[in-house]
Amino acid sequence: MIDNVVPDGGHRKRPSGFRNTLIIGSVGVLSAGLVLVGMSTTANAASTLGASAQQSGRYFGTAISTAHLGDSQYTTIANAEFNMVTPENEMKIDATEPNQGQFNFTNGDRVFNWARQNGKRVRGHTLAWHSQQPGWMQSLSGSALRNAMINHINGVMAHYRGNIYAWDVVNEAFADGSSGGRRSSNLQSTGNDWIEVAFRTARAADPNAKLCYNDYNTDNWTAAKTQGVFRMVQDFKQRGVPIDCVGFQSHFNGNSPYPSNYRTTLSSFANLGVDVAITELDIQGGSATTYANVVNDCLAVARCVGITTWGVRDSDSWLGAGASPLLFDSGGNKKPAYTAVLNALNASPTVSPTPTTSPSPSTSPSPSTTFRLRNEGAGRCVDSPNSATANGTLFQIFDCHTNPNQRFTYSAGKRLEILGKCLDSPTGAGSGTRVQLWDCHTGTNQQWNFNTNGTVTNGANNLCLAVTATTNTSPVTIATCNGSANQRWTMA
Repeated sequence: MIDNVVPDGGHRKRPSGFRNTLIIGSVGVLSAGLVLVGMSTTANAASTLGASAQQSGRYFGTAISTAHLGDSQYTTIANAEFNMVTPENEMKIDATEPNQGQFNFTNGDRVFNWARQNGKRVRGHTLAWHSQQPGWMQSLSGSALRNAMINHINGVMAHYRGNIYAWDVVNEAFADGSSGGRRSSNLQSTGNDWIEVAFRTARAADPNAKLCYNDYNTDNWTAAKTQGVFRMVQDFKQRGVPIDCVGFQSHFNGNSPYPSNYRTTLSSFANLGVDVAITELDIQGGSATTYANVVNDCLAVARCVGITTWGVRDSDSWLGAGASPLLFDSGGNKKPAYTAVLNALNASPTVSPTPTTSPSPSTSPSPSTTFRLRNEGAGRCVDSPNSATANGTLFQIFDCHTNPNQRFTYSAGKRLEILGKCLDSPTGAGSGTRVQLWDCHTGTNQQWNFNTNGTVTNGANNLCLAVTATTNTSPVTIATCNGSANQRWTMA
């Protein structure tokens, strides 16, 4: 039985992206004559941030604190606008393991349960970090600390196994300044391989969660810190160290302004074969133009999977309401920056992700090997509802599990077989048609090609297997290929 109680999650603690010096008001304040950018030209543009982001297969999330879950204005805005949740402090080390070997998930579960009850996914934050360590961990060193880190990762990930979209496995391990090297910390003192060990431990603990490295002041492509992180990720990918994503906190202020080469940074990391995400966005002064620029930069990079703001209203920000850093003011009203972001999400980005209308075939899965089809954007698996086997059963996505109604085999005839039948694109189907379960045959509408960009295309129409939303029971369809996260699949 867990009998330790963590402090109230409402105590304001610095986010993981703390800057040494923050100058309130040093970022340009909105002017009365500001012209909003990216006005929507789509007649059926979505009206919330999450829904607008989902149109391109992305998410738009926020950090949630247990301190505000009793505030109806806060929860109403968060529930309506966002479709991804990051616990602000409630899954950090001091909150989840206040005493060595005694885990407490009380507040972490409060945020997690609120998110899932409202149909939202969760990013876990964070497993290994030099800051917000409990006193017992701060007192350790050497192999004792290394083992404690491993045990902590295993303990937390076991509790949430199969239910977290992505984990910030390691947070802020690189030094500020011109060295491009690692930060001096107790974890670094255990050996330079500690980050690799953390990621390998995390993969074994939950193979279905995306594993991310997360840091601040890595937005400027030419910065030494950015280049240091880039070299680490490049090395990890070359050596097969399991890393799936890189998080850019993007706390922009007068000392760390939005850089003009931000898009280059995102695309350069993505080209290493990892997803990129904007994980803790806030902009002191709340510049609508800067917010729109950040969104458009993400939209221009196919592997930029989503954006999270670090709080809902200005009054909820770690910076304080006076910094005006978020999309809603302290009264819960939408700010000009909100409109700029919504318009940018609803409009075509300045530079669109490269279409993948003719994806290149990759090595197909081996016949007789069973696997699940896990969507990258949703983090969920193709599922026959309630293990139905009737012809015409429409497929959905659902939380991944090991039951037969999510287990496929890939036949020599390129069929995806499940429950004694096959994944079928209805004859003559066009973009947007739901895929179904049907008796297996040799027609091309039951042939599926696995491609190097992660898409799966149908042999009859060359359309991509896709999802229309990220929540449980969302339909699985075929759609015009665009390479976005809602059309990319992994064999889990």
